[in-house]
Amino acid sequence: MIDGNGPGVVTLGAGDRALALVAVKAVLRVASDTEDDLLVAFVETALGLAERFLGQVTIARTMRACFAPARGWQRISAAPVRAISVVETRAGTPLDPAGYAIDIDPRGDGWVRVIDPAADEVVLGFDCGLAADWPGLPGPIRQGVVLLAAHLFVAREGSTPPPLAVTALWRPFRRIAVIAGDHPC
Repeated sequence: MIDGNGPGVVTLGAGDRALALVAVKAVLRVASDTEDDLLVAFVETALGLAERFLGQVTIARTMRACFAPARGWQRISAAPVRAISVVETRAGTPLDPAGYAIDIDPRGDGWVRVIDPAADEVVLGFDCGLAADWPGLPGPIRQGVVLLAAHLFVAREGSTPPPLAVTALWRPFRRIAVIAGDHPC
């Protein structure tokens, strides 16, 4: 289980917020700053929807996930994992490195295997995301987010479906699994 800032829950930092806001305002041809907070909320919603559609975290952030001890490999449910930096008990005590194994495969799937039978519940801290920041996102993903945020702003009082171009832009980046995979050991 991933904590509160997992896939689909996006809060932009100040720099990314400003860049995304400029992009959406350009599409909408909005010059005033009276609705900037609303526009940013729509950008964050659109990024969250993008993450759900893509099956990937868009802008990198640190996350935490809990795992029950298991001798077999367990996959971290967020991807792509960039680094696993913390392996500890629920109480915050670091696990002895001899009591676990971690891995990140070439697809960006993160894995953990808890060998220590005394471990009750293990908490992993890891960095996850396609890009470090807004400019680092692939252009089609950024453009789809901008289009969807603009649509949400314009159609906020109606029930118009989002433009089909959004999913067309995102589809090449979609990460899907036909079957649940095992650790590639």
